[in-house]
Amino acid sequence: MNNFRGPARAGLGNLGGVTAKATLVFLALSSLAGCETDAPTPRKEPPPAPAAKVELVEAEATTDAVSVIAREAARAQKDGRKLIVYVGAPWCEPCVRFHKAAAAGELDAKFPDLRLLEFDHDRHEAALTAAGCVSRLIPLFARPSPDGRCSEQRMEGSIKGEGAVAEISPRLAELLR
Repeated sequence: MNNFRGPARAGLGNLGGVTAKATLVFLALSSLAGCETDAPTPRKEPPPAPAAKVELVEAEATTDAVSVIAREAARAQKDGRKLIVYVGAPWCEPCVRFHKAAAAGELDAKFPDLRLLEFDHDRHEAALTAAGCVSRLIPLFARPSPDGRCSEQRMEGSIKGEGAVAEISPRLAELLR
């Protein structure tokens, strides 16, 4: 006759009640740990970059265009964009056509990294004069100089009518080179 009871009959040997229970708990936990995978933690993907497009920045009402241009030039450089000082007026047909085309995204493919700092010729005339952003004709497109003034790298004027944007675009592309 067999005098062994409890854990010994389960095949755990003669371990005693507490040791046998601890062994069973250890084996159960070990088997669970073996099921754990080393799957990588899902990474959050960075948000997609904004679509490349012409950016229009309306110049604030100011008497100090030099500071505005210098600040926007520094911001454009930091953002990896090309800044052009753009002077137009609501009565200037080529200006209105160009602005509408830029705002509608019609120039995005041709100028994906362009930022236009827009000044209104009539509202900003004194500040533009002080910043050297004057021209005989408008629209005026000028590269800013490091000191916040309009450089001599510029183009001005355009034709009236539906061909205005098509006439401005290649000249602007040349200015940006």
